[in-house]
Amino acid sequence: MMNMLEEAIIYATIMHQGKVRKFGGQPFILHPMEVAHILSTMTDDQEIITAGILHDIVEDTDGTLEEIEARFGKRVAALVSSETEEGHEKGSEKLSWKQRKEGSILVLVNTNDIAVKMLWLADKLSNIRSLAGNYSEHGEAIWQELHQKDPAMHCWYYRSIAENIELSLNKTGAFKEFIKHINFIWPGTFNSDKSRYKKYREVSVDGCKLLGRGAKGDVYRYNDELVIKVYNDNNTYIDVEREIALSRRAFILGLPTAISFGIVSVGKRYGAMFELVDSETMSKCISRNPGQAAFYAGIMADLARTIHSIKVSEDDVFPDALDRIRSYISPGIDKEAPGLAERFTKLLDAFPCTDTLIHGDFHTGNVFLQNGEPLLIDLDRISRGDPIVEISDMIYFYRILGEDDPSVIEKFMGFSIEISHEFFDQFLKKYLGTDDPVRIRETEEKALLIGYVRYIRKLCASGDDSADNRKRIDRYVAKTEELLDRVDSLKLGQ
Repeated sequence: MMNMLEEAIIYATIMHQGKVRKFGGQPFILHPMEVAHILSTMTDDQEIITAGILHDIVEDTDGTLEEIEARFGKRVAALVSSETEEGHEKGSEKLSWKQRKEGSILVLVNTNDIAVKMLWLADKLSNIRSLAGNYSEHGEAIWQELHQKDPAMHCWYYRSIAENIELSLNKTGAFKEFIKHINFIWPGTFNSDKSRYKKYREVSVDGCKLLGRGAKGDVYRYNDELVIKVYNDNNTYIDVEREIALSRRAFILGLPTAISFGIVSVGKRYGAMFELVDSETMSKCISRNPGQAAFYAGIMADLARTIHSIKVSEDDVFPDALDRIRSYISPGIDKEAPGLAERFTKLLDAFPCTDTLIHGDFHTGNVFLQNGEPLLIDLDRISRGDPIVEISDMIYFYRILGEDDPSVIEKFMGFSIEISHEFFDQFLKKYLGTDDPVRIRETEEKALLIGYVRYIRKLCASGDDSADNRKRIDRYVAKTEELLDRVDSLKLGQ
């Protein structure tokens, strides 16, 4: 009686009969067999190796997932499905090459299944072996033989896969070889160290006190001297390395920030260690002493002015903050009200990038107090831009997020929406250095306009098709229109 692997080899050989590889004209069956062999260097799980043999059946033959499930079981079918692109059908013009690849990469971003990551690595390693071999013989001419002729797009695709499997598989020989081939075709894509053995220090936050939550991850007290930022699942080591590099540059420029001294792995997520003795987040301080909200607002206002007093240039490689603001337009206000999107875009176009440093994610959960002095640890959105961008982030966190459900702010910040409003009101007065209601109202309206465009995008991207969400979107579109009728410049103070 045949075992699963033997049956899969026979089945795949029959289904791929007559088909050949794009480069070299070799029988196609050699590719799934190579994928199976690569998998066998990482695991002895027969279902994973079987999925490697069958991974191209649905895309390249008349075989179906239902037939694979009937013959080889649900798990094998599920693994094959993870490697099957949406819109792969012959003659399908629904999705572009990039759209299909973006959709498929989401499988890696959203999975914790090591078997899926192994299958992807084995398949892409087999492909890039072939690509690298032909590149070494024929150079840039090879791209003309492919459906996607832009080599930069192929680099993006392979780099994205490597980034999303690195933490789980960086110790395997297959991953090391994968990195070597990427760097051969596109030199400098990855640090060459990644093609050599490297093991991140593995730590656990079990039992550690949660200090704060942010958009990128959670911060824990690791011991008496260290805190650890644990990044969300969708953050790759590139994101962590980039944030550490930006924080070091900001520190040199005079920004009060704690410097991470190493990347660690926390289960299936990345972490960054910081030396912060006797420190806690500003959110924790306000939660414990809500009557002192105005005092802490003053510290935050002083910190904001310190950040905004730092002047940078394009040589400092901080991105333009307006690029982030433009990203809020789609999908969102552009779909709901194209005319309003056009008016908002004109305001942005008349709003040149400045040389002012801004934090980009400025809230009390991202600021620690150590011996009474504020320190920032979350700098992945640090950029160049007008301070109104910073204030729009503040009003988004402390007002807009709680307009429909106050508990959202209470969960995020750790204190009530009433304290949240008081904190922001005091922050803005202290930051602007005035109690003038006209100046304060004009600043709030500019910040609210940016914040509402951001919130509309969040609502549209939520996938919530309920009547309640539809009403929320319509309400915030109306609020955006009202503000656009009153705001003629986004620049702070104009």
